[in-house]
Amino acid sequence: MIRHSLVSTAIISALSSFSAHAAVVTGQVLDDKNQPISQADVHVHGKAQTIKTDNNGQFSINIDANSQLHISKDNYVDARIAVNEASPALHVTLIPTSVETVVVYASALHKNSLEMISPVSVLSGDELRNKAKPTLGETLKGLPGVNASYFGPVSSSPIIRGLDGPRVKITQNGLDSSDASRIGPDHATSNDSLAAEQIEVLRGPATLLYGSGAIGGVVNVVDNRIPTDNIEQLTGAVEYSHDTVSNANTYAAKLETGHNNFNFHFDGTKRTGDDYQTPRFNLPEEEHEDHEGHDEEEHETATSVKNTFIDSQTVNFGTSYVGDHLTLGVSYGRIETDYGIPAHSHEHGHDHEHEHAHEDGEEEAVYARVEQDRWQGLMSYALHNNWIETINLRLGYTDYRHAEIEDGAIGTIFSNETTEARFNVEHKLGNWHGMAGYHFSESNYDADGEEAFTPASKTTTNALFILEEQQFGDVTVELGARLEDYNIDSNVDASAHDHDHGHADEHADEHENEVTAYSKSFTNLSASAGAIWQYTPGQSVSLSVSHSERAPLSAELLSNGVHIATGTYELGLGYVIEDGEIHFEPENIKQETSTNIDFGFRRFSGDFGYTVNFFYNDIENFYYQQNTGLVFDEEHGLEAAEPGHDDGMAVYQFVSKDAKLYGIEFDAHYQLNANAMVKLFGDSTTAKLADDEGNLPRIPANKLGSELQYTISDWQFSLTGTHYFEQNDITAYETATDGYTLIDAQANYQLTVGPVDTQFYVNIDNITDELGFVHSSFIKDQAPLPGRNFRLGVRGYF
Repeated sequence: MIRHSLVSTAIISALSSFSAHAAVVTGQVLDDKNQPISQADVHVHGKAQTIKTDNNGQFSINIDANSQLHISKDNYVDARIAVNEASPALHVTLIPTSVETVVVYASALHKNSLEMISPVSVLSGDELRNKAKPTLGETLKGLPGVNASYFGPVSSSPIIRGLDGPRVKITQNGLDSSDASRIGPDHATSNDSLAAEQIEVLRGPATLLYGSGAIGGVVNVVDNRIPTDNIEQLTGAVEYSHDTVSNANTYAAKLETGHNNFNFHFDGTKRTGDDYQTPRFNLPEEEHEDHEGHDEEEHETATSVKNTFIDSQTVNFGTSYVGDHLTLGVSYGRIETDYGIPAHSHEHGHDHEHEHAHEDGEEEAVYARVEQDRWQGLMSYALHNNWIETINLRLGYTDYRHAEIEDGAIGTIFSNETTEARFNVEHKLGNWHGMAGYHFSESNYDADGEEAFTPASKTTTNALFILEEQQFGDVTVELGARLEDYNIDSNVDASAHDHDHGHADEHADEHENEVTAYSKSFTNLSASAGAIWQYTPGQSVSLSVSHSERAPLSAELLSNGVHIATGTYELGLGYVIEDGEIHFEPENIKQETSTNIDFGFRRFSGDFGYTVNFFYNDIENFYYQQNTGLVFDEEHGLEAAEPGHDDGMAVYQFVSKDAKLYGIEFDAHYQLNANAMVKLFGDSTTAKLADDEGNLPRIPANKLGSELQYTISDWQFSLTGTHYFEQNDITAYETATDGYTLIDAQANYQLTVGPVDTQFYVNIDNITDELGFVHSSFIKDQAPLPGRNFRLGVRGYF
């Protein structure tokens, strides 16, 4: 009782210690030529209040004692000014920048993209709208250091510096997306890039806040579903677009309004599309044998990828109260999506307009039906006392269901019910500014049916984290740490099993006897240190070192079964194979431990700018799937693979070995004149096992690209060419992938019709109709990239 009383007293003292005094600060914002800057944002750090400068660059804003003003404007470097109630009228000069500056929400410390120590890429505004695709992977794959897993255009996840799956944390407003995309590449992410305000890709120290699943990076999708600024009038946007390559139609709408500190948000999207078209390509041999099982004399070809339709709709509602100190909000989102799963064992056509039925009685292709309900809550309280700035709490609950449907019946259901809470306190300790907090997550995963290759499991995470920064002249230092308790509970079937329930009944007693309860806890400790030196205005150099520990996901640890989508039999780390039999022996499971070094250069002033990052990642006990040399079939179980015989599925088992990943990513730009800019970008990643044991599988090919942007009057044009190099750094069970070049063009026209700002646009993707295969795809030979596509669209804002 005494301890609780002391804690309560401390909390009450902290909450009551902020100054109740208020003052008005006035000022003027100017550019480097001493000209006023209008419509610049002036924001009181830690509060929701934001105003804009008038035509003379002047502003007047209410503050508490010892506040900080954050002043920003597109194409200028942000300014941060310490003020108090005695501050005189301010004169703030903003330095022009040759690149767009964007506040990175996932940074936790309100930094913009140029102030970040960690490498970061941000898509926002018109650039995001022009590049947005139905999946995150396809939306982001043009960024330096980012590629896509590509299981067809409807299921494609980001790969960051050669790492994907459970090593890339995908979040929405800082909370986990909580879908099943980390379980397999055929499971689409549930994040909607079409409704996003911006998408952030982080690497390095800042990722520690998000847990051990961020060992490769974080992709944070930012939306305004819980408004954090007061909305004074009704605003909205509508969009329609049509893609010729898949006969796809996309509709999107957003509405926002507010009154007396209460704010409301709605957005919704609907997208329908058929199988996508490709340049003519040869189907893999196993897909075109004749009925007697003999290879045909000539390769069968195709000009489309079957079973790649999509029928998706999302709706999101949110509301908030934004006061001077307190912000409260809640949002609800619903996703309903049907999408085809290509190369999923069957080859028959698909007509989703007729409930996937076939009059000729043929088997139907397998498709996925995804349903998700997602609730989020936000509480933020700004204190502005001497050491506590804000207290923030984010809550999330997600109920996700992914059903794979074959012949009109559900074959397998994957579900994931997740509860998450993130509590943090932003503070000042002496000259240090930072954030400390607690993170809780509980995920109940279940799989039932023919492809339940991973058993049901409950994963619980409790973590404490801290991130601190201090400025020493032109150098800013950042330190971070996270201590995480990670626990997996499951009932494990220790025997080999197939996906045929008829056989399962025959051996029911045997399997029942081999089910054992399994529980395993890990303590993951991660730490980071970094610094950025602004050695001259508009130029900086950064260095960061991070050490991260990651425990295996249930799929990596406990998988045991046929995964039809990848055409393999998968085994987890917890199993051993002895004399053709599978035994569950989860002994000495060690955490995956990464030591990462990042070194970067940036220039963002003047007509010429660039960002260059070098990285080196030394990983102990790297988890990856290795070909065992065995095959599995329903009749004989496990047996050695024999050349020339395709019966059975190859058996891949998760193993842990030391690995090294290193490379470079860069983008540079040059402003040719007031109307034209040219960009150059690229990346290269090398990923090898230690001790010269070979390459890691499915590492993306290197890429090099260039973009020309031209603006004249109300027209905007761009031309982009990206070359993906040949990838021949492969494992024994991979094949090399030829290089290819994609050329894309875009034209936008701005038009104001009454109160509506309208934008008409035409995108031409893959102008030359190039045939390209994605090396990182599990089904690269069956699903090449789309052919030439015309995307026609119109957007309206009011």
